[in-house]
Amino acid sequence: MKCEHCTRKECSKKTKTDDQENVSADAPSPAQENGEKGEFHKLADAKIFLSDCLACDSCVTAEEGVQLSQQNAKDFFRVLNLNKKCDTSKHKVLVVSVCPQSLPYFAAKFNLSVTDASRRLCGFLKSLGVHYVFDTTIAADFSILESQKEFVRRYRQHSEEERTLPMLTSACPGWVRYAERVLGRPITAHLCTAKSPQQVMGSLVKDYFARQQNLSPEKIFHVIVAPCYDKKLEALQESLPPALHGSRGADCVLTSGEIAQIMEQGDLSVRDAAVDTLFGDLKEDKVTRHDGASSDGHLAHIFRHAAKELFNEDVEEVTYRALRNKDFQEVTLEKNGEVVLRFAAAYGFRNIQNMILKLKKGKFPFHFVEVLACAGGCLNGRGQAQTPDGHADKALLRQMEGIYADIPVRRPESSAHVQELYQEWLEGINSPKAREVLHTTYQSQERGAHSLDIKW
Repeated sequence: MKCEHCTRKECSKKTKTDDQENVSADAPSPAQENGEKGEFHKLADAKIFLSDCLACDSCVTAEEGVQLSQQNAKDFFRVLNLNKKCDTSKHKVLVVSVCPQSLPYFAAKFNLSVTDASRRLCGFLKSLGVHYVFDTTIAADFSILESQKEFVRRYRQHSEEERTLPMLTSACPGWVRYAERVLGRPITAHLCTAKSPQQVMGSLVKDYFARQQNLSPEKIFHVIVAPCYDKKLEALQESLPPALHGSRGADCVLTSGEIAQIMEQGDLSVRDAAVDTLFGDLKEDKVTRHDGASSDGHLAHIFRHAAKELFNEDVEEVTYRALRNKDFQEVTLEKNGEVVLRFAAAYGFRNIQNMILKLKKGKFPFHFVEVLACAGGCLNGRGQAQTPDGHADKALLRQMEGIYADIPVRRPESSAHVQELYQEWLEGINSPKAREVLHTTYQSQERGAHSLDIKW
């Protein structure tokens, strides 16, 4: 199946509400069951267009289409309602993990500080019957730390014979899907093998947390709250570690907009609650983020690490310089008058296409690129930063950017919990288990040059 720009028909890849009045679902919500005021309306089926769909060209099989159609609030309520039945054998521990780029949306939507928005969201989810609410920042810690090590290794190994650079980030599922299904080799050889934060969070919840709670992975239903629709597709494509016994790391992905719709139709006067951690009864005392303008911050953290590890240079402030546009920026490190590190951030498919064309021609001078499919970065994910008519909500995006910028930055190396997990869960920083759990491989399809002729 192709998007409407290829076939002039709808793509059935993902679901997005386009008609709030036309509702269709089978499973009743908890509020409907209890006959409460402000009952939950069922979410509409949706139409997907190229502005949302980032992995074009026959990107979804019929089987994947069926599975994606199940990634909606109906599936979430199905589990909530099963947990209320007498048959305890069908009960599941319901865990929700929230991406940090979703919190500014809830803060702006409900006119709250980001900390209050986090507590309001957590309290609301628990009022529905969710058992644990986690923040995925700790999973991004692992993704960044593993990416740092891989970049340094690639930099040292790079030569004309063995071209390991530029290293392209792998945290954005829309971009990775496009690289695998449309570009193929040799582009996929440049993708960082570190798993995305969502994939790492799946292993943390279904392996580490499950062991701590003496649960099998199948007894946990794990929901991700994310800013974009491609996270739904990513949940289907995870390479599963043996420890998960075939259970997916993420059972369901809901966008921030889908959750906000549920909250608006429910009771927002519920009691606020602190976000849980993976470590016993500890709670998250404050919201933190990584050093990225609207992303998980791979570029800034890897740049600092590489500067210190490769050239013994301490970089405190990472200075960005816009090149073609505000979504294509450069960061460089000079030593003795020579540029020794040249990093870039390429957001949006027009910039990605230009990057790929130059890379194919051997005229791309960068060592590392943080690639994100959404123009404006993760905050501008189509699952949250849209007007009712489906266009990008620029005013809302500016508000979210300001909120996100005010969140305190925490470097992944500073997390004592991450270091403990490397030892207790992964049997060491560079252990075979760490490699198995935290890294992935990519499909290697050979594609023709026409794949680069798509106009975005």
